[in-house]
Amino acid sequence: MDHQTKVALKQDQFVTTTAHGLDWVSENRRTVLVGSAVAFVVLVLAVVGGVLWHSRSQAAANAFGDAMNIYETPIASATQPAPPGTKTYASIAERAKDANAAFRAVADRYGMTADGKNARYFAGLTYLEAGQNQSAEDTLKQVAGGWNKQLASLAKFALADLYRQTGRDAQAIELYNELTAKPTDSVPAGLAQIQLAELYTAEGKVDQAHKIYAQLKDKDAKGPAGMIAAQKLNPAPAPGGAPQM
Repeated sequence: MDHQTKVALKQDQFVTTTAHGLDWVSENRRTVLVGSAVAFVVLVLAVVGGVLWHSRSQAAANAFGDAMNIYETPIASATQPAPPGTKTYASIAERAKDANAAFRAVADRYGMTADGKNARYFAGLTYLEAGQNQSAEDTLKQVAGGWNKQLASLAKFALADLYRQTGRDAQAIELYNELTAKPTDSVPAGLAQIQLAELYTAEGKVDQAHKIYAQLKDKDAKGPAGMIAAQKLNPAPAPGGAPQM
């Protein structure tokens, strides 16, 4: 077969294929048009949704930043007066009340965003600082049951502290053990174990506390938890007196 014949055959095949394609489009024109319209609408909705989500996330970040500014406002001190013009609060509870309102507003309005979820956690913390234990417990439980593992761990850690403060050591122990079994970057197992050991010490269960410290010291001698455990097992002597436990 000569070159000219091959070229002619290829052209015939192309024409035939194109013709078949045009025939199919002609016969299914409505289907093609509807499918194209649907695809276009989906694309437009995706783009618009992305823009709206970005805008909402940015608004949430700004609102959360404003709430954090309140939370980080200094507490007035008689020994270290704030510079003139600097806003201060008379107490942690007073500051917590204002910060809590700001965090709740962010959480309620932007609850689906990352900053909205963070705000819910800080709302729980500020309820604690304001002395509103039941509201703190309810809010922290809500965060603890969420999909964000890092925030959930932090909320459980705060709940355990609340349980300790309110005489519910058994519930605190349960949470510390849970955090130990399922550690996260925000609450490593060693941190939960240190708190559990301190709880046992406060209850007078020194042997159980020392057992935890010894295990941490062996497992993570150079890590933060291991170093704290070593200090607890071998405390430095107090000036002019016996070692303090």
